[in-house]
Amino acid sequence: MSAYVVYVRDRITDPDEFRKYEEKAPAASAGHTVHPLAFYGEVDTLEGAPVDGAAILEFATIEEARALYDSPLYQEAMKHRLKGAEYRVFIVEGVPA
Repeated sequence: MSAYVVYVRDRITDPDEFRKYEEKAPAASAGHTVHPLAFYGEVDTLEGAPVDGAAILEFATIEEARALYDSPLYQEAMKHRLKGAEYRVFIVEGVPA
């Protein structure tokens, strides 16, 4: 069953650290099948606090989504994201086909 990783960026707190994240994070996708469905385009907040940006990445399974997130390359990049921005990140299971 498909799975989606949703990244919700609330705000950038350290642009230099966040830039390092943006430089390193793409390399983590190598060897993983990931399909970006939305990637930091315009956001129209309908409810709740406005967000600075959002991305939705599709994977074939929750396990595959978790494998990319837990990969050493992403974990290294994530250190800079945690220092450079406030995010909420979660995996949600898709509906059966």
